[in-house]
Amino acid sequence: MHLSPDHIVFWEYGFLKLNATIVYTWVLMFVLAVGSKAITRKLSIGLERSRWQNLLEVVVIAIRNQIKEVGLRQPLTYFGFLGTLFVFIAVASLFTVIPGYEPPTGSLSTTTALAICVFIAVPIYGIKEQGLGGYLSSYLKPAPLLLPFNIIGEFSRTLALAIRLFGNMMSGTMILAILLTITPFIFPIVMSALGLVTGMVQAYIFSILATVYIAAATSDHADHASRRNHGATEPGVPDAGKGQKIK
Repeated sequence: MHLSPDHIVFWEYGFLKLNATIVYTWVLMFVLAVGSKAITRKLSIGLERSRWQNLLEVVVIAIRNQIKEVGLRQPLTYFGFLGTLFVFIAVASLFTVIPGYEPPTGSLSTTTALAICVFIAVPIYGIKEQGLGGYLSSYLKPAPLLLPFNIIGEFSRTLALAIRLFGNMMSGTMILAILLTITPFIFPIVMSALGLVTGMVQAYIFSILATVYIAAATSDHADHASRRNHGATEPGVPDAGKGQKIK
């Protein structure tokens, strides 16, 4: 029983190692790239659409709506990054039905890399929406004394993202391996199905937390713009350009 795919080494030369985490990650990326190209090669805008296009549209619409529900007013701006996170983690979990496959998300190095991507993306989107000064000023809220805690929070939530996903994926693999040893027949099949559900849930949790972090980093600018636009159309407010009077 392997606690992590890092322990499965296919090739080693000196300090260079080619383990299962690297191999399965690249295999997964290759499958996603080829699959995406194949599905989107012949997209149809008519009523007759392929099953794969229907499935793709369901996934795209669901992710877009979820991003919007969190509070990001322009979901397509963040769709590429957040959608990729969800699809990668979800497909990595679904592939566990293949014998001999080890999900790369069961490695702390993979989950840490995904968490670092979120750590980098949050300030990028925040600066893009609020500007550098506006984003940095958010660390002084609600009081300047909280600056150290806000900075620590940035690192702690990144660590939490990595460990949460790693812990859940690793524990699922361990439980399944133990059950295969004790009862190698029907019960492990049920646990495998439960593991697939758990993997999908973890993909959703990871991507939704990333969405929440980005929404928090861009909320000040968006709220200010919303209040400004709302105030411009508030009923009873005179339009200075047209010289209207309040009745």
